[in-house]
Amino acid sequence: MTEHDIRTSDTDKKCCNDECASDKIARRSSHLSHHGSSEGRLSATQNHCGHGDGHHHSPEMFRKKFWLSLLLTIPTLVFSPMVQSWLGYSVNFWGSQCIPVLSGIILFIYGGVTFLAAAKHEIAARRPGMMTLVSMAIITALVYSIAVTVGWVHGMDFWWELSSLITIMLLGHWLEMMAVQKSSSAVSELSQLLPDTAEVIHGSDLEVIALDDLKVGDIILVRPGGSIPVDGTVVDGLSSVDESMLTGEARSVHKGEGSLVTAGTVNEDGALRIRVERVGDDTTLSHIVQIVRQAEAHKSHTQVLADRAARYLFYVALIIALLTTIGWLVMGAPLEVILQRVVTVLVVACPHALGLAVPLVVSISTGLAARQGIIIRDRRDFEVAHRTNVVLFDKTGTLTTGYQTVAKVYGSRPEVLSLAATVEQYSEHAIAAAICRVAKSEKNIVKVGTATGFRALPGLGAQACVDNVETYVGNLTLASQQHCDNVVEFSSITTTNTVVYVIQNKHIIGAIELGDTLRDTSITTVRNLQRRGIFVAMVTGDSQAVAQEISQRLGGITIHAEVPPEGKSAIIERYQQQGRRVMFVGDGVNDAPALARADVGVAIGSGTDIAAESAGLILVSDDPLAIANIMRISRATYHKMIENLLWGAGYNVLVLPLAAGVLAPWGAILSPAIGAIFMSLSTVIVALNAQLLRWTKV
Repeated sequence: MTEHDIRTSDTDKKCCNDECASDKIARRSSHLSHHGSSEGRLSATQNHCGHGDGHHHSPEMFRKKFWLSLLLTIPTLVFSPMVQSWLGYSVNFWGSQCIPVLSGIILFIYGGVTFLAAAKHEIAARRPGMMTLVSMAIITALVYSIAVTVGWVHGMDFWWELSSLITIMLLGHWLEMMAVQKSSSAVSELSQLLPDTAEVIHGSDLEVIALDDLKVGDIILVRPGGSIPVDGTVVDGLSSVDESMLTGEARSVHKGEGSLVTAGTVNEDGALRIRVERVGDDTTLSHIVQIVRQAEAHKSHTQVLADRAARYLFYVALIIALLTTIGWLVMGAPLEVILQRVVTVLVVACPHALGLAVPLVVSISTGLAARQGIIIRDRRDFEVAHRTNVVLFDKTGTLTTGYQTVAKVYGSRPEVLSLAATVEQYSEHAIAAAICRVAKSEKNIVKVGTATGFRALPGLGAQACVDNVETYVGNLTLASQQHCDNVVEFSSITTTNTVVYVIQNKHIIGAIELGDTLRDTSITTVRNLQRRGIFVAMVTGDSQAVAQEISQRLGGITIHAEVPPEGKSAIIERYQQQGRRVMFVGDGVNDAPALARADVGVAIGSGTDIAAESAGLILVSDDPLAIANIMRISRATYHKMIENLLWGAGYNVLVLPLAAGVLAPWGAILSPAIGAIFMSLSTVIVALNAQLLRWTKV
C-alpha cells in the first residue's frame, strides 16, 4: 500500500468516525468486559474498604442519597425545638411538630437502610465493625425519639441528630467513593486508551473493523496521532511512540521495523504497519487492568489493623454503654438522662474516621504508583518496600537492555555501519537485526545501499556484493580465512562482547562491537540507592568476566555470577538470615524463585512479563530508576496510614469517656449533637490528610 492509498482511505475512516458515541462505548465495554465494569470495580473497592454490603454501590448512588437526605434534614433542623432554642427563633404552626418526626422516619428508611444492610452482613460473618456501630447508633436514636414523641419517656427527642447523623454518614461515603474513584482514575483511564476500531490492510485495500474482530497475524495501519489497538511488531514504517501512559516516561520511543509496540500507546509522527501479536485478554493493557483489580483484593497489614480496631471498638462501645447505664443508675439519675447518655455513647462510637483511615490512603497510593508505572499486585510487598536495606538486581533485561545492540564501532562509523547494514539487511540473524536497527536510527549519517548475491556463511557471518565489491561481515575466523592484511591490528580488541568485522579486498574496513548494554539509567539508579545507605548487588547467571565488566561500569558493586535461577533464592535467603530486608529486581519469569523469596519482589520489563505471579510489584517500563520511586511512595503511604490510624483511633478513645459522662460532676456534658459534629470533623480531617498523599514528590 502506498502513501497515496493511505491518504485516499481517509474518507472511509471519516465515515467510520461518524458512528454514534453510544455504539463506540458499547464496543469498548465489550472488548474489555472480561475486566468487569467500572461499577464492579467500585463495588470491589468498597468491599475491600470494609463497607461492602453485597450490592454494587457507586459515587452516583451516594451522591443522590446524600442530596435527598440533606433536603429532608433541613426542615428537620428548622422545626427542631432544640435548634430553635439555640438560635433564638420560633417557627410553629399546626402540624409543624410532625415535620421532624416524618423527616426522621423517612430518612431512616431511605438513607439508613444502606448501613443496616451492611451491618447485617457483618453480623452474619460474625465480624461486627463500623457498619454495625452506625446501625446501632441510628436505631437507638430512632427508638428513643419515637419513645419521647409518643410520651413513653420524658426528655428531648433526637430527630435532628438522627437525620444529621445519617446525612453526614452518607456524605462521608460519597466523599470516600469519589476519592476511591479518583485515586484509581489513572488506572481506569488505561481502559479508555484503546481506539474503537482498527484499519486492517488487505493487499492495497483498507478495511475498518471492530477490535473484537482482529486476529493474530493481521497487518494493521496506525496513522500519526492514532492509538495503537494491539500488542504487535512493526513490519514497516518509522515513527516515535508516546508510551507515557504505560511507562510514566516523558520521552518518546523510536519504533521501526522489528520494534514491539503496546496496545494503548500513541503513534506520533509516522505511519506504522503492525503485525498483530496479541489481542483482547492477552494484551499488556488488559493484563495491567486485571492485575490492578487483583491488587485491590489484597489487604495490607495496616488495613488489617484498622479492621481489627473497628471490631474491638464495637465491643468497647457496648461495654461503655453498659457501664454508663450502671454508673448513672448508681448515681440515681432519671431514665431520661441514662438513655440520653447511652445514645450519645453510641453516636460518637461510630468509627467512620477510622474506617476511612487506611482505605483512602490505599486507593490514592495505588493510583499514584500507577501513574509512575508501578503496578501493585501485593500490598504487603509495597508496604515494606520503604524498609528495604538490600537491593539485588538481575543483570540481563534489568540492569542491561536484554538484547544485543551496537556498543562500539571501530573505524569510520558511517562507512562501517553502512557497509555492514547493506549486507546484513538480507539476514535474519540477531546480530544482523541489531546492526540494521542502529543503521535505521542513524539514517541521517548511515546510508544503506543495495547488495546482490547475498549468502549466509554459517558460523562465520555473511557476504554480498556492494557496489561491485565483494563484502564480508563476520567474525575473526572469517577475517583470517580471507587473509586480511590487518588482522593482527584488530585481533587486539579485548572485550567480553561479540565483535564482527567488515571486510573488503582482503582488508578489514572496521569492526562493530555488539553486546547487551547497560540501560541509560542503571548507573544513576545504583548511585541513588547507595546514597540512601542501601546495599546494592547483582545476581546473574552470566560468566564472572561479563559480570565483573558490568560491575565496574556500575561503580564496582558486589556480584554473584554464574548463579542458576534456583540459586538466586538461596542468595536472598542468606541475606535475610543476616537480618536484612531484601528487594529483588528481575524480569519476572526466569527469576520467579527469587522474586517469591524476596521480602519485596519487583518484576521489570515493559509489561512483557506483566502477569508474573511471583512478583508483588511490577514496573511497566524498563527503567530501574523507578525503584527509588517505589520506596518514596511506600514511605509516604505508610506514614499517612499511621497518621490516619492514630487520629481515627485517638478520636474515639478521647470522646467515648466524655460521651459516657465522666466529667459530669464538673458540669461537662457531651451532647449527641456535639458528638455528631466531632465525628464529622474527624472524618473530614482524615479524608483531607489522605488527599495530601497526592502531592507526594516522586
